[in-house]
Amino acid sequence: MRRPMQQEEEKVADLTPMLDVVFIMLIFFIVTATFIKETGVEVNRPDTKTAELKKTVSLLVGVAPDNGIWIDKKRVDIRNVRPMMERLHAENPKGGLVIQADSDSKVEKVLAIMEAARNIGINQVAVASEEK
Repeated sequence: MRRPMQQEEEKVADLTPMLDVVFIMLIFFIVTATFIKETGVEVNRPDTKTAELKKTVSLLVGVAPDNGIWIDKKRVDIRNVRPMMERLHAENPKGGLVIQADSDSKVEKVLAIMEAARNIGINQVAVASEEK
């Protein structure tokens, strides 16, 4: 007697569960990632010997060498600094302000930003520098 030939079944890997896991991990990493904040302008920060690292920064303001003020990668007129800072500070009220001023920028611009921060209730104000 002859045995009937058994047809070999093709084995196919089902990748659907693996793709589900990959997409869930991708969403998790996107949601939990800490994004680097940038002012939108490259500045030459002054050197200092007593630099301290600030961990809770909600607002980053840049002052360019031409005294232009940059917030959230946009050039901002001095009259619009306070409203824009109020909006960004409302998103994260526990964080402080860091001013990235170029070493060639005018002190008056930095002081105007500090005064606007004080007027909206930001007490943690720092000026970014490079450690010497």
